[in-house]
Amino acid sequence: MDIYGRVIVITGAASGIGAAMARRFAAEGARALVLGDIQMAPLRALAQELALAHGKDGLEVIAQACDVTHEAPIQALAASAIDRFGRIDIFCSNAGLVLDGDETASDDIWTLNWNIHVMANVWAARAVIPGMAELGEGYFLITASAAGLLTSLPSASYAVTKHAAIAFAEKLAIDHADQGVRVSALCPQAVDTPLMKGRLGKGAALDGVATPDEVADCVVKGLAAERFLILPHPKVADYFAVKATDYERWLAGMRRGLAKVRAANDPG
Repeated sequence: MDIYGRVIVITGAASGIGAAMARRFAAEGARALVLGDIQMAPLRALAQELALAHGKDGLEVIAQACDVTHEAPIQALAASAIDRFGRIDIFCSNAGLVLDGDETASDDIWTLNWNIHVMANVWAARAVIPGMAELGEGYFLITASAAGLLTSLPSASYAVTKHAAIAFAEKLAIDHADQGVRVSALCPQAVDTPLMKGRLGKGAALDGVATPDEVADCVVKGLAAERFLILPHPKVADYFAVKATDYERWLAGMRRGLAKVRAANDPG
């Protein structure tokens, strides 16, 4: 799917990957951007920036509060796009958080991870896929993570819910292809975003730290090629292949990696 002339909705659009996608989509000639986030000041600033830069080319931008931990705001964001523009061509379910937790973490931490990384995608699909199917075309992009294909050494709650996000994307891709709806899962490793501030240690940056603009470039190319997995860090495909073909080897490598992390964090 090309970006030119498309109506695109992005959650988690105020900064990081979401903001970079908005800027890139605007530069690619999108017809309209409907941007959602809970951080309204930077979101409005981004909308104004894009309108000033691309309004002369016909771009319209809407900035709207959207708390993806609940279904109603996501439904409202989608409704704003449909009411104003009559359709949604691409929905980027991009909002996320990093909140570490293992099996001892509180239910609140697990529930928050679950709602943002999994249920927000489910609620968005409910809101937009029927309309896309009726049109006979559309694109649903989930920002997952390489942690959803591999794991996250610091956080079970992050890894588990990102795995679930990819599983949901897989099911959507299977269920709705014959209706013209395409689905992709964006799975970067380390990206230099506010979400990852202070977390990009040597382990996380092993395969390089991508900029949000580099990730947005991969998204545009991935949508054009209609690839299910969009991998800004290509080595992830190799790691995933090892995991699939030799699970014991992969687990042993992860255990060694965890031991190094624990040693590095041990003040003694």
